[in-house]
Parts: sequence; C-alpha cells; structure tokens
Amino acid sequence: MGNKTEVGLLLARITLGAIMLAHGVDKFMNLEMVVGMFTDVFELPAFLAYATAIVEVVAGAALILGLFVEGSAALVGIVMLGAIATVKWDSGFFTGWELDLALLGLAVALTFAGSRLFALTTLLKKRSHEINNNAA
Repeated sequence: MGNKTEVGLLLARITLGAIMLAHGVDKFMNLEMVVGMFTDVFELPAFLAYATAIVEVVAGAALILGLFVEGSAALVGIVMLGAIATVKWDSGFFTGWELDLALLGLAVALTFAGSRLFALTTLLKKRSHEINNNAA
C-alpha cells in the first residue's frame, strides 16, 4: 500500500480508537446508569451493557496502539451495527444514527484494509521475523 494510504488508515485507526475508548471509559464511569438504560429504556439484557463497555475500551485501546487492528475494528463494527439497529434507528438519521454510521464506515474500512503504520502488531511481527532469521 502507498504511504498516503497508510497515513490515511493510521488517522482513521487513531480517530476510531480514541472515540471508542472515550465512550467505553464513560460507560464504565457511569456503569450503573448505563446498565439501567440498556435494561429499562432499550429493553436489552444487562450483559450487553458490560460487553459494549468492554469492547469499546479494549478495542479502542487496541486500535490506538495498532494491535489486532482488523479484529478490533470488526468488534467495533458489530457494536455500531447493534447500536444502530437496537437503539438509534427510530431516532432517524440526523438525530440518531449518523455518527454511528460514520464510525461503522471507519470500522469496516479498517477491518478490510488494516493499518500497519506505527502499529505495534507490525513492530512485533518484524521483531519476531528478525529473531527467527537470527536463530536460523
């Protein structure tokens, strides 16, 4: 991939990761309220509140660091699909799911393209390759 493409993917990865990490931390800081909203307002099982918060924090941090980018982005995409389908759809595009759709788009792009520039996974693979070559 070209350098410009990798820079674009890096910016997408960090943007998506930062937004998801911030939302996940916010959910954990207000977990009782979030669980209540999931169960009472949206009529969803409580475990989804915990699962959503965990995915947002872990996948968000992993995206920022460049760890397991494709898998982390896929998990974020699943969360965004769930948010649109179960919570935001009835509110309409402009007042409901427009941001979620943008985040879903970033997640899908990163799921398919990955992002290797300044990614820890790339550095770890490179280091592993060097160790294997030196051992041979």
